[in-house]
Amino acid sequence: MKASDVMVSPVITVKSTATVKAVARLFLDRRISAAPVVDDAGKLVGIVSEGDLIHRVEIGTERRRGSWLALLIDEHAPAADYIKSHAAKVGDIMTRKVVTATPDTPLQDVAMMMEMNGIKRIPVVRDGEMVGLVSRANLVQAVATAGTKLEIPVSDAMIRERLMSRLRSESWANTSLLNATVNDGVVTLWGLTDSPTERQAIRVAAEGTPGVVAVRDHIGIGRVTSI
Repeated sequence: MKASDVMVSPVITVKSTATVKAVARLFLDRRISAAPVVDDAGKLVGIVSEGDLIHRVEIGTERRRGSWLALLIDEHAPAADYIKSHAAKVGDIMTRKVVTATPDTPLQDVAMMMEMNGIKRIPVVRDGEMVGLVSRANLVQAVATAGTKLEIPVSDAMIRERLMSRLRSESWANTSLLNATVNDGVVTLWGLTDSPTERQAIRVAAEGTPGVVAVRDHIGIGRVTSI
């Protein structure tokens, strides 16, 4: 799947000249937690989120750092904190370096970008213009609604071959110590693995093999040394 398959479009956007108070009201009224910021031509220039609104002088939540701590973190941190808590316009509090995707970006890459950058949403752009937005919630929705491919009934022998082939392709699976038997779609796992995590991964691989109706796990755990 690609970003275009799950993205929300059209996207609620704001201008950098919008007031912080107006954006806070927009978040509440539209039940959103962030909005891309665009210029008059519709080009993405930043993003503003709830996180940008939590340290505000209006409600007494502005960040207060000791002078020594501020210097250890960043000598410009006190000034930046003041802007975040006192600025009236979105352009002063928004995040300007925005991680973006294109409509054709694979969802695997979108998920990795979210994880690596510690972000919850990614604007989708085409030639610099906003065309959509993918959030963590959209990825969860995709998981919840993912369909199951129609499979032609397969034999027990084919199920076993598919499972063992899958395990042989994984670097963590020592297939020389593993075996599987299949009877009427029920897979029984035998052998030895190094850890509970590897044992769990093998079970997951078996459960995800097309044609499998149940899995019985008889794998032991213990480090095997050569004699």
